[in-house]
Amino acid sequence: MKLLHIDSSILGDSSASRQVSAAAVAQFRKKDPSLEVTSLDLASDPLPHLDVEALSWLGKELTPDVSARPELVASARAMKDFKAADILVIGVPMYNLSIPSQLKSWIDRIMVAGQTFRYTSGGAIEGLAKGKKIVLAVARGGLYGEGSPAAAFEHQVTYLKAVFGMMGVTDITVIEAEGLATNGGADRARILSDAEQKAGAL
Repeated sequence: MKLLHIDSSILGDSSASRQVSAAAVAQFRKKDPSLEVTSLDLASDPLPHLDVEALSWLGKELTPDVSARPELVASARAMKDFKAADILVIGVPMYNLSIPSQLKSWIDRIMVAGQTFRYTSGGAIEGLAKGKKIVLAVARGGLYGEGSPAAAFEHQVTYLKAVFGMMGVTDITVIEAEGLATNGGADRARILSDAEQKAGAL
């Protein structure tokens, strides 16, 4: 079994999403000590935003003349690691109502027609990445969950569920640490502890 662990927060050791994603990975390792884990830190080792040249190579084998291009090699590796993973644990902070641009750049490398999804003759979409399990370790300062006054502004989990659902992934677990900045952050420790406990029960 292979697990791909992705973090996207720019806050380093102060990151809540990193704390929760680490707890989830630790739990998977505990359940399966033979688990092969690949880690990707999109803050310290970001993919550049997708450009037309990178777009032209998505999903293709790199030729010798471009195999020395770090950004193209990184794009190819992103797809390879995603396809190989049985489990993905993704740390996802909310930035301005959505996901970090670093994580969006990674998604742009793996969401490729003919590779992870396809358009059928009738216009429907068929996912080609079925069978994976995804855990989203979500952190946000405010309250955006279902039933909250700001629920309509939540474009973090809803976006990721749509993206991975389009690629055929239906086994998606969301562990939320939300409201971290409410009450002046007074409840942060408790909220994080609750989220870590949920991660430890996966």
